[in-house]
Order: sequence, then C-alpha cells, then structure tokens
Amino acid sequence: MTERTFTPALGRFAPTRFYDPVVATVARERVWRRLVVARVAPRPGELVVDVGCGTGSLALLLHAAQPQARVIGVDPDDQVLARARRKADDAGAAPQWRVGMGDTLPALLEAGSVDAVVSTLVLHQCPMEMKRAILASMATVLRPGGRLVIADYGLQRTRLMRLAFRVVQFADGTQDTQPNADGVLPSLMSEAGFQDVREAEVVPTATGSISLYTARRE
Repeated sequence: MTERTFTPALGRFAPTRFYDPVVATVARERVWRRLVVARVAPRPGELVVDVGCGTGSLALLLHAAQPQARVIGVDPDDQVLARARRKADDAGAAPQWRVGMGDTLPALLEAGSVDAVVSTLVLHQCPMEMKRAILASMATVLRPGGRLVIADYGLQRTRLMRLAFRVVQFADGTQDTQPNADGVLPSLMSEAGFQDVREAEVVPTATGSISLYTARRE
C-alpha cells in the first residue's frame, strides 16, 4: 500500500482540519488517550513510537508524561503532521515526526530498537491485509519484551454501540471497519506474534466503544 492510498483521519466524514474537535467531542479522546499513556508508562531513555500519530495529541501526552523518553510520531499524511509540528512548537515539546505508512516501520526504525509502540484509531480504517501488515511491522521494530498498546474500535457488544458505530462505518466504509466491530483485533495481534494479548479497557463513546488492547513482543 502506498502513501497515496491511506484513509484520511476523518475518512469521508469531514476535512482533516476538523479532526481534533470532532474526536474530542464525540470519541471521548481525553479519557482513552490518558488510559493509553498510563498503560505505556514511558520510562527515561525509552523509545516510544506512535503509529498513525495524526495531529500529535498522543505523542505530546507521552512526551509530557516522561520528557526523558524519546517519542516519534509516524503518519503518512503531511497535513496532519504539519498540525502536529505546530502543536509541538506551541507546547515547547520535542517529539520527532516521520512520514510513513504503518506497514513500513522497518524502513524508518531499526528492527528491535523500540521499547513501546502505540496506535490509536488507525486499524479500524485499514483492510484486513493492511491490519496484519501493520501489526507485523510493529512486531519487527519492537525489542523482545517491548510493549504494544492499541486504542481502537473493538468488539461492539451492545445494540446501542453497534448503532453508534454506524457513524464510523459511514465515514470509513463497512468492509474495513466491520472486522473490528466483530472483535478481530486480539486474534490478529496474536497471529502477529504478540504475547499476553488482552482487552484492558472498554470506553463507550457516541461513535461506538473504543477498546484498549495491550500486549508484548515475545
């Protein structure tokens, strides 16, 4: 998959410039982003990579949580990375930003060099083969014992959450999003070689429930 074929941050729902206010309003961003940071728990000297970092909100939170960790945000969209850079400059923060797709991490980072990988609201937008390729790419760059934390739309357990999730499916398409709603991510993480895969949190939102998945590289 090339950089020209990624799904924009808000799919066909709205232009990228509206991403931050939309996610903050309807997807309870502050709640699950802080849960992600707590699960990652970055340590001094660690390398933490945010795959599909978007406008940089999570990367900035990770940097704030541990300024002595090295944080790199990766995204294929120049527009959102430009916003991420501006936000980092305004905050006086120092994450690094790299243009790239989630399945090309080994071309951007040394294999086995990363202590923790995070990704939020990315995999639900991807075709099944790309979901698998991104997870395999994450496993390659993580060191043995390295941590993986994913926050994304997972199993939609109730009728209300399935109904709410239709908004996401309108924006990003049913074919790519339905496997997430059916609960496919834990099995894909295990297939990619991750151990101790578990759904650590479930956060209901106006657009469906967002699951927080944790795992480690063997």
